[in-house]
Amino acid sequence: MARFSELCLGPLESVPVSVVAQPGVTLMSLVADALGGRSQGVHPAWRRALSSAVPDGAETVLRPLFTPEYSMVPDCLTPTAPLWETDLSVQLDRLAEVAPHVLLRELETDFGGTVPRQWQSVIDRPKAFIHAYAAILRAVWEAFGPVWARAGSLLARETERVGVAVVSNALPLVLAGLGPKIRFAGQTLYVPDPHPETFERGARRVVLVPIVSGNGASVFSFDRSDAVWFGYPVPGLNTLWTTERAEEAATERDPLKLVVGTLRAGILRELARPCTMGSLAATLNCTPATVTYHCGQLEAAGLLTRERRGQHVVARRTETGAALVSLLTR
Repeated sequence: MARFSELCLGPLESVPVSVVAQPGVTLMSLVADALGGRSQGVHPAWRRALSSAVPDGAETVLRPLFTPEYSMVPDCLTPTAPLWETDLSVQLDRLAEVAPHVLLRELETDFGGTVPRQWQSVIDRPKAFIHAYAAILRAVWEAFGPVWARAGSLLARETERVGVAVVSNALPLVLAGLGPKIRFAGQTLYVPDPHPETFERGARRVVLVPIVSGNGASVFSFDRSDAVWFGYPVPGLNTLWTTERAEEAATERDPLKLVVGTLRAGILRELARPCTMGSLAATLNCTPATVTYHCGQLEAAGLLTRERRGQHVVARRTETGAALVSLLTR
């Protein structure tokens, strides 16, 4: 049976409401679904793309966060604080620099001094965990960034819709239509939670965060001192899936992408002439670390070679790599 945490809002006419297009909330919803086994209704095509974009062993790294018995993400590992910071690159840079002792202290506090066994590997090697965790989040967002960009008009429309509802005293209609998982009755919001609690809004602001992930998306935080926020599926999400299906059809007509994947196909095609790793990353719009990972896989397959020249690493296709591109390019 589903269990719900309750947020008592109080009289709605006096509730201060904001809408924030916070990409970090969408990112955590995507990670929970594609890698954490916590369904958010993400489209299967998106789930496959995200699963293939992350480093090997990502699910193992993330397991402590999503084990059903103690599902919890420490605040220092969430790319949503401050909530008003909507430049995700800033959030991810901050997350990657979290000091190990900060994470360990939060775990002790969150679990009352008795940290569950699932977190033992993190306690043993907190710095390695933070590095691996940050790399996974970056890889997911690099793969999903184009979809988020396409969702800009949907997010703008939702911000306008909520604004009109607030000034016209129609907020109950908005709260009653936040997706299949979120319920609203009277002055209380009910959100699914395996460890339910009851919260009072008090004088805090209510922040609505439309999520670009799946029709079952539900992410929330009711324990901040400045605001309570909850994420819900952005209306019109299905239109993005339609666009995605059209792009998938184009990919299916590209044999090279079908065989090696979109990013690796781009690398091999870009290496018609030797390139530095930095120029590859810039051309393909991804981080040097991502290019390095995928080039390593292509090198292991004998499709390219890399050599250092001064301060740069230069990659070039092998004869086998060139032959594969020629064979699979229409």
